[in-house]
Amino acid sequence: MKTPLRSIVVAALFVAVLTLLYQVAAVPAASPIRSTFAPGSYVPGEVLVKFKPTHSASSRASAVAILGHAVVADLKLPGWVQVKIDADQTMDQALAAYQGNPEVEFVQPNYVYRAAALPTDAQFGQLWAFRNNGQTITTGTYSPNFGTPGADINTEKAWDHLTDCSSVVVAVIDSGVNYNQQDLAGNMWDGGQIYPNHGTDFVSNDNDPMDLHGHGTHVAGIVGAAGNNATGTTGVCWRASIMAVRVLDAAGSGTTATIVQGINFAVTNGAKVINLSVEAGFFDPVLSQAIATAQNGDVVVVAAAGNSGLDTDAIGGANATYPCNFTQPNLVCVAALDQNYALATFSNTGATSVDVGAPGTNILSTAAGTEATITDTFHNNNNGVLNWTTSGGGWAYRKLTLSTPAGPVTVDALVNPGTFPTGPYADSANNRVYKTFDLSGKNVATLSFFASVDVLPGDSLNVNYRSGGGDPFAGGGVQLIGGSGNTGLSFVPFSFDLSPCINASCSVGFQLLSDASVTDLGAGIVFFSIKTLQLNNTSYMIANGTSMATPMVTGLAAMLRAYNPQFTYADTVSAIKNAGRSVPALAGKTTTGRAVDAMSSLAYINPPAGLTATVQ
Repeated sequence: MKTPLRSIVVAALFVAVLTLLYQVAAVPAASPIRSTFAPGSYVPGEVLVKFKPTHSASSRASAVAILGHAVVADLKLPGWVQVKIDADQTMDQALAAYQGNPEVEFVQPNYVYRAAALPTDAQFGQLWAFRNNGQTITTGTYSPNFGTPGADINTEKAWDHLTDCSSVVVAVIDSGVNYNQQDLAGNMWDGGQIYPNHGTDFVSNDNDPMDLHGHGTHVAGIVGAAGNNATGTTGVCWRASIMAVRVLDAAGSGTTATIVQGINFAVTNGAKVINLSVEAGFFDPVLSQAIATAQNGDVVVVAAAGNSGLDTDAIGGANATYPCNFTQPNLVCVAALDQNYALATFSNTGATSVDVGAPGTNILSTAAGTEATITDTFHNNNNGVLNWTTSGGGWAYRKLTLSTPAGPVTVDALVNPGTFPTGPYADSANNRVYKTFDLSGKNVATLSFFASVDVLPGDSLNVNYRSGGGDPFAGGGVQLIGGSGNTGLSFVPFSFDLSPCINASCSVGFQLLSDASVTDLGAGIVFFSIKTLQLNNTSYMIANGTSMATPMVTGLAAMLRAYNPQFTYADTVSAIKNAGRSVPALAGKTTTGRAVDAMSSLAYINPPAGLTATVQ
């Protein structure tokens, strides 16, 4: 039996499940193979295990080895280890093995997290979040791109009192940071000889947290791009100490293990504020414990509310989004506001789980480099003819109508069979389709698409690439993913690091293999794209998302703790939440109904002796 098809969920400005508008009730479909945990929500082949305190490291390793597993990492939380399971075991089988061990307190998958948003200049006048005079952000990608004067976080008055936050280490736990970027290079954390690149990398397991995605660099610039230097933009803090902790890969995905290790690294190495612009839709006790560990270390954790437009308190917890639905008092969860201080259409809310709002649309900040996107519609000039190379038949181009929250949309699709989604695909098939792309001169390439899959066990849908072009399912091809699965007639996002295929001729393809038994509906591919990144030190870009709102608050937290070094995490959180301005759009949708206000927060708690701060 083939292994279930697994997805790696990626960052999106607005990711929604897209459902086919077809009447398929009369079409018989095989019952899908169900698992306790949704494919794509965890790392295949890994679990996280918590042993009882009486177990030493050696006894933990022995207990794991008896099951044919191996300890990958000690998570530096009492009893918790990351374990590689046997290749032939399903996730449910592995969990059951540990649940039956009386020396094990808890076991869970190694969950996958995604960045809460995807990044998309160089004049202060474009930074409406700091000074909103109703200006139009001409390069803005979110509508409206003009604002209401005064709808900003009131930093200019706060800057009269403090611009230097460098005494407070801020950990950006994200996709890394381009620490050579001209507006960030002077504001990076000094990691000494052990961490000469200003942080560490839990994706590649080295000490080079260079950003190969772009999300973390954009976040870091909002916190602390150098101010008053006649270059580029400025952050909330003109001077800063930004610790780069890479936990998300080039596709924008990370795991429980990488994120928890990142939090523990930040706490251990002196960070007092953590920016965590990630989201996932499941309760994760390991991440919860890591945030509690940060609380014990007097660290403020600022998290993104998420970009699905959901009330995360609704439907009996079904919409809960983490880390925001955790309840630790050192956690501040941030929703996104637009240029008129209306709630951004994509922003999650929650009367008990989301705390404050901050600007999160058309936000200009530092970039890791120059981004470009290659898209493909699978045909030429709307002639309805597939323009990818095929072998063995089966694959075709067609238009599909999908339902979205905004209404029905018609999209270009690559399908197998040509009748998809009414099926069936062929028996005894080896259907291949591929195309060659020029990726030369880039540092990073990421393949993304949405797929609807209904492929039976024993059959397989495979995605391969081949450096040098040609059939990626022939010799020299590399598989990105493969297997059977069922997405329930919904399209789900997939994303993969394609960087090993960077050259002038990189072919990408899809293959449907089937045996001689019964078949099912097949597969459809939409929104195919390859995003490329060419690193440089001078780029800036506009981005939207709660990921952009979050570092506004992170920067404010650093400013407060720098202004009064005696502020505890509780003092800092209180000043952020209680000193904001009431905003109608947030009433009943957040715990405070407030948007952050830098000057009011600075004046909220008595300043240290010799300093004064009053709201003006």
